[in-house]
Amino acid sequence: MDLPKACLFDLDGVLLDTEKLHSAAWSKAAASYETELSEDQLRLLKGRRRLECAEQIVKWSKKPITVNEFLKCHSPISKALLSNAKEMAGARKLIEWCYLNKMPMALVTSSTENSVKLKTNVHYWFKLIETRVLGDDKELNNGKPKPDPYLLAAKKLNTSPDFCWAIEDSTSGVKSALAAGCNVWVLDPTQKVRIDLQAIQSNQKIRYIFELKQVLDKLRGISSRKN
Repeated sequence: MDLPKACLFDLDGVLLDTEKLHSAAWSKAAASYETELSEDQLRLLKGRRRLECAEQIVKWSKKPITVNEFLKCHSPISKALLSNAKEMAGARKLIEWCYLNKMPMALVTSSTENSVKLKTNVHYWFKLIETRVLGDDKELNNGKPKPDPYLLAAKKLNTSPDFCWAIEDSTSGVKSALAAGCNVWVLDPTQKVRIDLQAIQSNQKIRYIFELKQVLDKLRGISSRKN
């Protein structure tokens, strides 16, 4: 295995421990309209853009509501929870290694610019990732699970997605990265994504991991052999 030309990082559930916070925010907002979201429903929302999630929840809602009304309810709940987002184990060390070893990086997230600022404000190391594809990127036509986010990230880094490593944790994110042609490292300690992706588990571009340290160890190992 060769070193990648670039590493492309999802945000929620990969670099920041926000998935439970997002789920709590969606659940609390939905409960305001007498709707209880199941674990399976919440998993379907992972990795998708905020508007798409709201549109889906409105379809599930037991009370009639518009998307805008739901988002107004959800916004303050989400901001209160996500302002306290913690970094995922091994995330900072992985990003710092890439930066120090001149490995091109991009953040590829469905979160909007304002949301990213809110969640990463206290984590100085995010400034090391200069290239970003956000949910409200003007150049982005479609979000995950479409390949557009990862194709755009590779384009911004002037490389081919075939030579990129994408680090993901959601079913929609993995599908997006694979469709773009990336090699995908799936952070999946509970193996729930593996179950969702049973039909494509034989894809040689997928590697399932339990912690980010496994990616860092592989990068260090390949780099040391190269030198």
